[in-house]
Amino acid sequence: MGDEHRATLRHGGATSEGRALLETDELLFRGDERLRIPLRTIDSVREEDGELIVRFGGDEATFVLGPKAARWAERIRNPKSLLDKLGVKPDSRVAVLDVSDQAFLADLRARVPAYATAPEPDLDLIFLGAESVKELARIANLVASLRPNGHVWIVAPKGRKDIREADVLEAGRAAGLKDTKVARLSQTHTAHRFTIPLDAR
Repeated sequence: MGDEHRATLRHGGATSEGRALLETDELLFRGDERLRIPLRTIDSVREEDGELIVRFGGDEATFVLGPKAARWAERIRNPKSLLDKLGVKPDSRVAVLDVSDQAFLADLRARVPAYATAPEPDLDLIFLGAESVKELARIANLVASLRPNGHVWIVAPKGRKDIREADVLEAGRAAGLKDTKVARLSQTHTAHRFTIPLDAR
């Protein structure tokens, strides 16, 4: 979902090998040491010779990332918003069906005040909330509402056994769509993007 890379972490006098992950709202490290740094708590970030040096809450951590360090430093200083990652532009024609995340909806209203709450023709983006496998069947009826280069984002809970990522992918593919991207919508939900294949447009 985010950008993941093998890294060495130096923190608190210890060195750990593992994987670093830059998400929309946090920087994570998973290895002998586990570290989570919400981006909002970062006081400063800089890159030196392939090392990402992060100061946060009176603490400091160094991630040895190689060439990625400069790109991550820039992304942390100038983060893309969730709506940017989801491809929502001010002139996008958007429909939202059964997505209840209030932070997402508030941001969407600020950018696209007139988004639809039911399918309609020529949509650029459809956000479909699915809390069960049964609800995933609705995606097949939404394809006709998309513009040829439009996208359906299926917003589903993560970490549950009754509706798995595999179920989401299977439903999108069964509707004749191609899964092209995944994004973290919130702590509890993931969004998978599906697109009409080029040869079917």
